Amino acid sequence: MVAREAGNRTPTRDQSRHPTHPEPELTGLPSSGSTPPAHISEELELAPAPPPPAFQGSDWPGGPREGVTKELERETWAAQRLAGRSGDRKRAGCAGCADLRGSLTTEKMVDHLANTEINSQRIAAVESCFGASGQPLALPGRVLLGEGVLTKECRKKAKPRIFFLFNDILVYGSIVLSKRKYRSQHIIPLEEVTLETLPETLQAKNRWMIKTAKKSFVVSAASTTERQEWISHIEECVRRQLLATGRQPTTEHAAPWIPDKATDICMRCTQTRFSALTRRHHCRKCGFVVCAECSKERFLLPRLSPKPLRVCSLCYRELAAQKRSEEAKERCGDSLGQPTHLGGAVCGASSGDDDDSDEDREGNGDGDWPSQVEFYASAVSWSAFHS
Repeated sequence: MVAREAGNRTPTRDQSRHPTHPEPELTGLPSSGSTPPAHISEELELAPAPPPPAFQGSDWPGGPREGVTKELERETWAAQRLAGRSGDRKRAGCAGCADLRGSLTTEKMVDHLANTEINSQRIAAVESCFGASGQPLALPGRVLLGEGVLTKECRKKAKPRIFFLFNDILVYGSIVLSKRKYRSQHIIPLEEVTLETLPETLQAKNRWMIKTAKKSFVVSAASTTERQEWISHIEECVRRQLLATGRQPTTEHAAPWIPDKATDICMRCTQTRFSALTRRHHCRKCGFVVCAECSKERFLLPRLSPKPLRVCSLCYRELAAQKRSEEAKERCGDSLGQPTHLGGAVCGASSGDDDDSDEDREGNGDGDWPSQVEFYASAVSWSAFHS
């Protein structure tokens, strides 16, 4: 009877590969909260671990839609498996994983994943997706914590963007072929980032603003839970970066651009109505949608660009007054009534070529923005639009 049962037993895939070690094969990383098999520490010695599964956008198990924390747990277990294959294998068993799940923090994830093989493979996969147009991302100590697809509110309409959260940078880009090819890579140092949760409306939910000195924009998640997980992990990474560099949080941020579809009239003069022949422009100082007549001037904004940028008439007057005040203080006693050359100002018509970013050149801009959406700042009202 025993011989018959032994003869009818179907060998597993792992047994056919390693006939002398009939232990069950590890088929992948566990889901969040599951307990690793008791034999894992021995299995690490018997069979090589399969290659780590590629990130699957916002659909990967434990991804942002299900929780960034779950993916961090998966990554930690992967790091433990690799540690068990090199060095003291038996010590890197289930006990260490259970301890990490019990006291999971972003800091622990970074410490355990830094300089591991699986982390290097994941970063290399991201570099490959961006191709030659992207910048190298691999650096000693840099850890890829998670990724996901978020909706970014661009100038013309909301568009899906792939986001990668590292321990020191936030990377995002346009999706050409899901999980395979991305372009228009943008890298944001996390020590420059400030986040602001935006109020909920019937038309727009789960939104928050990513603010830096050079660029600010709004993104939205699929759920409130996903938004909170992204925010909490980004803020924790920002805190660690500021502690590591000794820098203070950034207090000056670029204004986000109001989407084109938010208004049909100039937000300064409130008279000009936009059409196919009357194009929209954006003030680089306040982000308002303005007509050509209300944005003829340019002013040097060193934080944004080494070249003078288009600004609206109201912002130009404010910047010019500030410039005159600063120059008056520098002259130390010179007459305030003398004409002052505004070194930061360049007057004249704008070509408008700088209105279109790389992100906004794609598509025809047909997305409709609900007119009732309160966009970026609750303090902004229509009464503040005109000069």
